[in-house]
Amino acid sequence: MNQSNILYQQWTERVTDPVLAEDLRAITGNAEEINERFYQTLSFGTAGLRGILGAGTNRMNIYTVGAATQGLCTYLSGRYGCAKVAIAYDSRHNSRLFAEQSARILAANGHKALLYPELMPTPSLSFAILHLQCQAGIVVTASHNPAKYNGYKVYGEDASQISPEVADEILGYIAKIDYFSGIKTIPLEDGLKDGSITYIGQETVDAYLDAVLAEQIDPEACRKTPISVVYTPLNGTGNKCVRAVMERIGVDKVAVVPEQENPDGDFPTCPFPNPEEATAMQHAIDLADKLGYDIVIATDPDADRAGVAVRHGGSYHRLTGNEIGVLMLRYIVQRRGEMGTLPENPVAVKSVVSTKLADRLAKEMGVQMIDVLTGFKFIGEQIALLEEKGETDRFVLGFEESSGYLTGPHARDKDAVNAA
Repeated sequence: MNQSNILYQQWTERVTDPVLAEDLRAITGNAEEINERFYQTLSFGTAGLRGILGAGTNRMNIYTVGAATQGLCTYLSGRYGCAKVAIAYDSRHNSRLFAEQSARILAANGHKALLYPELMPTPSLSFAILHLQCQAGIVVTASHNPAKYNGYKVYGEDASQISPEVADEILGYIAKIDYFSGIKTIPLEDGLKDGSITYIGQETVDAYLDAVLAEQIDPEACRKTPISVVYTPLNGTGNKCVRAVMERIGVDKVAVVPEQENPDGDFPTCPFPNPEEATAMQHAIDLADKLGYDIVIATDPDADRAGVAVRHGGSYHRLTGNEIGVLMLRYIVQRRGEMGTLPENPVAVKSVVSTKLADRLAKEMGVQMIDVLTGFKFIGEQIALLEEKGETDRFVLGFEESSGYLTGPHARDKDAVNAA
């Protein structure tokens, strides 16, 4: 019997979750499927876990998520003793389950779990780490992947995704954990009762929105020049926050795509819920065309990426991530210069694979452009370095060609609410 079959047999005997137990029974005798689910353990790295939902060591489920959290607990105990950990989750299947499971494990291991009570954008998790002075954060999301996926990302006390060195250390702890006997948990109700698990309050949500709104370049722009917007959260987490921000900056004409307004982990009208995909934005463009609105904004399911389409020449033109980044850079620097709010020696940061046009523009406009490796955590690192020198105000924009943007130090991850 090969290793995959041995593990399958062990899981069949030991899994108590009824949904996963049924999933295991459904693949009885299917050698190819058994091997695919058990030939390896779902990899853990700087982006945490990401995989297809289901039973198996190579799947996202309460056991693989539990092992990751137990490994994180060992790391946190060694470094901090007792740590505070913020947790957020998106609209995907099992996201809330995995978030609550993580909180239960943290509490059982002597840490304090701070859990958003409803789905929230990924950047609000990064914000909460800084705002609530946490030592780590967890967000349960598979970002813009198809519905069959979910994921689990870990953030450090700097509110950026963990470094390769920290990921390797946590992976070492995970590798030693027995999925069925090595994970400590307590009931959620017990954690809420004794205070080891608490819900993140509305004050933090409001503080996040205030921090986003503080990044406005011209607070009266949308009132002086009214625009009409079609918005789609692609059945994800952006709906409440993006609409609240647009209302507060004076965008009065906002239409939301009805089929994509509410959270839905199946993403029925956008099987690839990524603003970079033409199909994901088509419903919004169709609605804008019907209404004659000026601009379309889409945010991906965890609201860290933003896509845009603009009405031009009688039709709607989708902008690439590079085009949006260049337009943002030019507008921010030019308008802040006109308003007298541009800092001395402004700094912008982009991923090395993003357009060189931004480098040319930055040079012409007197902005220092820093190129970093692909991954927004490296942009976050540059913000942290500026913070160490007391020069955070020099940061004007971070972006990457894959539709990720950030204009302030309130988070250390791309922020589609801020971008919108």
